[in-house]
Amino acid sequence: MGSRMWRWGLAGLAGLLLASLPQVASAARTSSATAGPTYYLALGDSLATGYQPSDAGPLSSCGFQNGYACDLYAALLHSHPNLQPVNLSCPGETTTSMLTGVGSPCFSSGPPQLARALRFLARHRGHVALITIDIGANNVDGCVSSSSVSVTCVSQGMQAVATQLPVILSALRGTAGAAVPIVGMNYYDPFLAAYFLPGGTTLAEQSLAVTLAFNSLLGGIYASAGDPVADVQTAFGTLDGLPASAALICLLTWMCSSSNLPNIHPNGAGYLVIATTFEHVPVVATLLT
Repeated sequence: MGSRMWRWGLAGLAGLLLASLPQVASAARTSSATAGPTYYLALGDSLATGYQPSDAGPLSSCGFQNGYACDLYAALLHSHPNLQPVNLSCPGETTTSMLTGVGSPCFSSGPPQLARALRFLARHRGHVALITIDIGANNVDGCVSSSSVSVTCVSQGMQAVATQLPVILSALRGTAGAAVPIVGMNYYDPFLAAYFLPGGTTLAEQSLAVTLAFNSLLGGIYASAGDPVADVQTAFGTLDGLPASAALICLLTWMCSSSNLPNIHPNGAGYLVIATTFEHVPVVATLLT
């Protein structure tokens, strides 16, 4: 990667996602007859969509092929042959945009992602087998540059998550009902890859401190809501120590790719690790049997 500045972005993804919305909306309008299908609802940001900078393939009702939602859906389908996926996630979504639509790359007009999810849940109450959600990373990812971490930016982003994620989870629970599993996830730290840049060790260490604090915040919020968390932080070796943790980031994401600009998203192997981590959450493991 040399000394070039990191650049990553989601330009054009909103248009791609919006092009798929008629298909998702059609699934959401399917009537829920007594003997009808059950649903897996995926919510969140670009990780839930399964974005990769290359070879993503066509966007389907479970997201991008080889994304964690599609991988998880494929695993669930073995024990739930009538299960249908509905993915309402949006690349670039924050807790603010998910809740209000303000700044959403996908839902700046019309209902925001949360409202769409609540409408779907209300229409299919009693027919939803699982909800997964990852949200909040985009509140803080922009606080890390190629050379430093903005403490003020991180503080503001975490405060928004602390205020808004409980509202999101409460609304989902209130509409889905008590019996529907809602499973969140914590995050890996893509910026550990800075360790392999000249003079990047300090940035990697600063980023790790932010990631641990952020995941601790998420864990507390999900625990207070009574919702389990897929421990992606551990699955990606975040606590293995440098350089091992940085090497795993290079293996499971596009941060060290020579054919793409450094990109924070997982590759196919990384998304499979995330899906497997969800599968190990007891309430999801029960659905797989």
